[in-house]
Amino acid sequence: MGSAVTTRSGKVIADQTISVDGYSAGLNQTEERPFGDDGGDGWGRGLHAWMFDAADENQAELDLIKAASAVVMGRNMFGPVRGPWDRQWNGWWGEDPPFHKPVFVLTHHAREAQPMEGGTTFHFVTDGIESALAQARAAAGDGNILIHGGATTINQYLAAGLVDELRLHIVPLTLGSGVRLFDGVPPQKLEQMTSRAATSVLHVTYRVLS
Repeated sequence: MGSAVTTRSGKVIADQTISVDGYSAGLNQTEERPFGDDGGDGWGRGLHAWMFDAADENQAELDLIKAASAVVMGRNMFGPVRGPWDRQWNGWWGEDPPFHKPVFVLTHHAREAQPMEGGTTFHFVTDGIESALAQARAAAGDGNILIHGGATTINQYLAAGLVDELRLHIVPLTLGSGVRLFDGVPPQKLEQMTSRAATSVLHVTYRVLS
């Protein structure tokens, strides 16, 4: 049984960096340390060093991330603020976020859309993952949609059968605890499409079959 979205023209692609033991972020995430105890400085120099310290070597994978026509993310990936919006918090991403496309943020608290420099607009979705995907699909047209984390959000889409393709960037460290990919997800049948080893990361792409 294929995923619920395979009849569509654009693919739904989940993309996540994880440790060897499956964690996408460590414990103790804060506004000052977005990735928590991630084996580095809390700003991605542990898990996500491949994006920063070896960006040239991994440009092909970074280009694939940028190629999506719309993005869905969880509120924790947008920023660590919880509860009602009590300030004009624009997330981790600064004044010119790297997306340059519509981004749909899952949240329980309504907020007006936030246009940013460079073409990024954050849209805040309060009625669940399927609504966020439908809005992203309308924005993307025939283009691909990127479910860009964190792991909790990707797990919800995997559990609902709404992912066509899973791209993992596996880094050679273990965290032991934190936010883990596949937690709460029923068994998945995957078909390996590509793999490529680079400095300090293994890039693997799977097709989600069921």
